[in-house]
Amino acid sequence: MKRFNILSTFLLVFLLSTITYAQEKLEDTTEKDSIPSTEKSSFEMTRWQMLKYDGVSAFGGLKHAYTQPFRWKGKDWATFGGIVAGTALIYLIDEPANDFFTDQEDDIPGFVKEAGFRFGKPIVNYGLTTGIYAFGLITKNEKVRKTGVLLIASATAGGIIQTVSKTLVGRARPTAGKGKDAFKFYSSEADYHSFPSGHSILSFTTAYAIGKQFENPYVRGGIYALGLVSPVSRLWAGAHWLTDVTLGIVLSVVIVDGIDNYLNRNERYVYDSKKFKIKWDLTVGAGQLGVIGRF
Repeated sequence: MKRFNILSTFLLVFLLSTITYAQEKLEDTTEKDSIPSTEKSSFEMTRWQMLKYDGVSAFGGLKHAYTQPFRWKGKDWATFGGIVAGTALIYLIDEPANDFFTDQEDDIPGFVKEAGFRFGKPIVNYGLTTGIYAFGLITKNEKVRKTGVLLIASATAGGIIQTVSKTLVGRARPTAGKGKDAFKFYSSEADYHSFPSGHSILSFTTAYAIGKQFENPYVRGGIYALGLVSPVSRLWAGAHWLTDVTLGIVLSVVIVDGIDNYLNRNERYVYDSKKFKIKWDLTVGAGQLGVIGRF
């Protein structure tokens, strides 16, 4: 547990520093003057005003996520059909896939399985999400604030969906020993809360939302890979079927993309013209090694 806490702390610091370091330099005053008067600069807002503004943004994103299907057009319905068809195909191989992944469990390092399990837990995931947003609020960093809002809204939307779906569908977990076709609708039993995977939704929602902030494909791919550890760990443990995990990941992508598009389309955050940058320096001295952020 102590090792995981250290890993979580390091991950939070790394994510905060890389998000802020990826931003461009603060624009000249003349460029700021070109911003429409309706857009109030983050530097002119108090933190309380920012908090209220971000709360409205998060609620708007949450509402947008649930009303997306009412705005779908031909291409969107085709994508939905593809997701349903793909899930049905994976459903056919759920049991052999379960045998394959559970056979690998003994070869997986314990700290990897532990990290995967913990990262998908709400208390850890929301702690990381809240930490990112709090950092952006304290430093008045608009990009980090926007990332935090995207994380909070997406995790909340996905969390509610998976909580309701698990109870309504009532699919038996592999560990229940009932097979992939066993369902007990409206069940409150933990053994019948397999579909979809909550760990997959929370962990990959976080990784996908953060990864979208980077243009470098290697950085983005690395973050996505970290987000996949938790979903795969649930397969190793036999806690979920492959369809549960796969659909959880797909839901994460759909939800994050939808909320991100909402925030961008409505220009809730226009940090391309209003940047706040923190310069990170590595400090080495006699018996000292640290990182200093200069505002």
